[in-house]
Parts: sequence; C-alpha cells; structure tokens
Amino acid sequence: MSNLHSGFSAVVTGGNSGIGRATAERLLLEGAQVLVVDQHSEPTWTHNAMSYLQTDVADAASADLIIQQVIKNTGRLDYLVNNAGMVGGESVETMEFEIWQRIIDVNLNAVLRLSKAAIPHLKVSPRGRIVNIGSIMSQLAGSGMAAYTASKHAIAGLTKTLALELGPHKVTANYIQPGAIVTGITAPAISHDPTFTTFWEGKSALGRLGQPKDIANAINFLLTDDADFITAHGLTVDGGVMVNP
Repeated sequence: MSNLHSGFSAVVTGGNSGIGRATAERLLLEGAQVLVVDQHSEPTWTHNAMSYLQTDVADAASADLIIQQVIKNTGRLDYLVNNAGMVGGESVETMEFEIWQRIIDVNLNAVLRLSKAAIPHLKVSPRGRIVNIGSIMSQLAGSGMAAYTASKHAIAGLTKTLALELGPHKVTANYIQPGAIVTGITAPAISHDPTFTTFWEGKSALGRLGQPKDIANAINFLLTDDADFITAHGLTVDGGVMVNP
C-alpha cells in the first residue's frame, strides 16, 4: 500500500464487520490510525494502529464518547465514516412506530449527532472528511422499507447540507450509494431467498453482487487528496444496477 493516510486519524462506525471492517482495514493498510466503533464485542481481528469502542451509536451519549475517545487516542480527527446502519420494518400500514424510530435513530440521528460532535475537530484538520453511507434507496423506494428508505433519502440531504456548511473550512462531505453488497445485512436474504442473488446479479452490468471491499475502495478514494474538489456528492457503487431498469 501507499500510506495515503499516514498521520491521519479516522473513526469508522459499524466497523466490526462488512463494509465498516473492510473500510477500517483499508485505512489501516494505508497508514491511518482508526477507531473502530461497533455495538458488538471487541473484534478478533486487530492492528497496532487500531483501537476499539463498543457502543450503540443510537445512544444519545455515544457521539461525545466516540469523539472523546479518538482525541484521547490520537489527539486529532481527520476522517469520519458514518457506516453503522440497519434495515427492517414492514409496510407503513402495519409498522409499529418503535421500529420506525429505531431505524431512524441508527441510520440518521446517530449520523447527525456524530457529525456535529466531530465538526470542531474536522475544521482544524488539513484534510477534514465526512463520508456517510446512503444506499441506492437514496434515490429509489422499496415496498416494506419505509423507514430505511426515508433514512437514506435523509442522509443524502444531510450530507449536502454538511458540504455547504463545512466547505468554507475546506472540509468535504460525501455519501456512498451502495447497491446489493454481500454483508451481514444481506446475508439472510442471500441464504434464504435464491432469487435475491439472481435478481441483483441480473440487474448488475458487471453480473455480480458487490463485496465490502468495493465500497471500502470508494470510501478510501473520497478520503484522499485526489478527491479534494469532490463534495456534496452521492457516489453510486452498484455495479451498474441503476442503469438497468
């Protein structure tokens, strides 16, 4: 690797598995110091430049906890990757509000709180970056996915506003729009519904499902100097699904 992030410090939420783990591993390989945040117990994988904080990002107190920890560990914060998320729910008619609230808390409110807490530190970074995880549902809708879809539409709007507000401080804010990626979230559908894989492979111009590293590579790019003039952008990483109606 090329040490693209040597001397920089990152927070990656939902970093114990899937896209979050792939992102944390890529940043570590590129020389960053990374605080991995997840609600699950400490991971079995490790790195000498990695630290870990077990917390539920939906907890109102977690944002300050996370920022305090990364500053304690490294004295700085340069990259914030808001990756933690969840799917679920059912039709609007039958969905209980508690389910809606939980998904919105994890997918949206946690992103707002953590971004807000990170901003003072990102403003003084020579390469301040926020990357949020949206979805191709940032543009679409799905039956039975009201809370998830609403949260991802909101991530697009929130990220664009962050970009406008932080632009004068040379901090960029972007969001990724993944397609069907093989992660813990999609694993039940892949294992229990054979049509899931065939459907998404059929829609993909590349003929395959995405892997966590595909998203990690895109996030890594947005954190580099090469992406210095890219902000308020939703980067679709879906293997060409969106061009195949």
